[in-house]
Amino acid sequence: MFEPGHLHIVHPALQPHDVGYDLHIRYEVSQTDSGQGMQFTLEGDVNGQAVNETFELPKDKAYNFASEASRRLEKHGLPRTTDLHAMHGEYDQMFEDIRHKLDMKSGDPVKPEHLE
Repeated sequence: MFEPGHLHIVHPALQPHDVGYDLHIRYEVSQTDSGQGMQFTLEGDVNGQAVNETFELPKDKAYNFASEASRRLEKHGLPRTTDLHAMHGEYDQMFEDIRHKLDMKSGDPVKPEHLE
């Protein structure tokens, strides 16, 4: 379920080998070392293991939030093969909300040091 500033993702473990998760991704505009950016908070659980992490991304990397969230959630047991982009349109809503909150436009430059 999506609402501006918050995405709630639930995936029950339907088979014994499945990984279930119930996650809240909250986000808000923040000041990072590189200027304006976005602060993200991951809360919930992956297979019953509690998740509570916060991270910031500069404006020009905020569009990459799903990759960063996935990388962090892997430490809590989320399989590498889980695709957070496949959230039934909710990813697109969140992406557009972040673009709006940060006044991002297609073609905005990316700092070369953020490509590494």
